[in-house]
Amino acid sequence: MGKLKSGHTQRQVRPMIPLVLEMETANIHLSDEQFYQLAQVNRDLRLERTAEGKLVIMPPTGWETGNRNFRLAQRLGNWADADGTGIGFDSSTGFILPNGAIRSPDAAWVKRERLEALRPDPNRFLPLCPDFAIELCSANDDLSTVRAKMQEYLENSMQLGWLLNPYEQQVDIYREGQPIEVLNSPTQLSGESVLPGFVLPLDGILS
Repeated sequence: MGKLKSGHTQRQVRPMIPLVLEMETANIHLSDEQFYQLAQVNRDLRLERTAEGKLVIMPPTGWETGNRNFRLAQRLGNWADADGTGIGFDSSTGFILPNGAIRSPDAAWVKRERLEALRPDPNRFLPLCPDFAIELCSANDDLSTVRAKMQEYLENSMQLGWLLNPYEQQVDIYREGQPIEVLNSPTQLSGESVLPGFVLPLDGILS
């Protein structure tokens, strides 16, 4: 059976874009608990909140991006289960960053010792920034917006992050205290000292 593959012209097709609601200028201030309740009664929506209090409603992805996300979470999850030093998360997980933003990376990982020390409520968003986060560009994404989100993770104590851009065949690597590194058409990525032994094959994700 032949492999389904679409061309890189998809980036010109933008059927849906994120909807950003200006809450603060309307004097509407959602607490963490109010945002959580809003997300619970709107489970079909992927919601985020910026540090400035804006509400971001993310559209669903196309099937190709959905499959890439599935492969990404699957490979990270398999490694995390075998390694045991941390917990992996998919794109449905909310993280309350130190700056007040509530974000949901496409995939993330947190050291187990941080979770055990924090003892967070398992039914609420995690009140921390992940040690490791991945964002995967879809055809709907504005690249500068996704890069700003990665920078936000870095400024809120993320140690390592990857921005995967299949449409340009590029990966931006974010490391704590270091300049951003851009790789062109890599075939795999290493978790380095943050996720020792983790190697992410990029077949079916970047290509």
